[in-house]
Amino acid sequence: MLPALIIFDCDGTLVDSEVLGNEVLVAVVGEHGLELSAEEALQVFRGGKMAECVAELERRLGLPLPDSFVPELRRRTAEVFKTSLQAVPGALDLVRAVTGAKCVASSGPRAKIELSLAVTGLLPHFGDHIFSSYEVGIWKPAPGLFLHAARAMGFVPEDCAVVEDSMPGFEAGLAAGMRVFAFQPHGREKDLPEGVVVVEHLAQLHQLLAG
Repeated sequence: MLPALIIFDCDGTLVDSEVLGNEVLVAVVGEHGLELSAEEALQVFRGGKMAECVAELERRLGLPLPDSFVPELRRRTAEVFKTSLQAVPGALDLVRAVTGAKCVASSGPRAKIELSLAVTGLLPHFGDHIFSSYEVGIWKPAPGLFLHAARAMGFVPEDCAVVEDSMPGFEAGLAAGMRVFAFQPHGREKDLPEGVVVVEHLAQLHQLLAG
């Protein structure tokens, strides 16, 4: 049975932001004396809460980062996104094809989500159906963000599907009692939780959702 509501993650699922964002992170934290590769940053911080990312960076650095670190990181990330961010291949076709209820639920701040969707042409397909962890106060892998999105959209969890690309997102969707599509464009991650449906291309998801 087709899901009544499809909940999309944003970064790495609809927009190809993970590499860009982590390149900015590596550059900014490098100015504070921590050498980190973009590949390692992507592996360690994908899908994570910003406060936890900062805590891990400070642990590695051995010093606290200044209060200006996160605002500067967000400012420079936004600049890069405005000029270089693109939609994940197939994302626009997919959201256009979903004629039923859909929304975005992301761990990022609303301003970042809206910017990402706007510059990639995806925002008109969601309108104000955007849910941010910063507004709910709950971050993945806890299920609260997805449960809040379902309630706000008028659906029960068992009638919802989640499209995610990170382990915290997979775990959050399963904990919420929703069907989980694990978008794995770069190959299947190790130790994927049982119960997820793996898709390597969004076109595959299009076909699955079309029945």
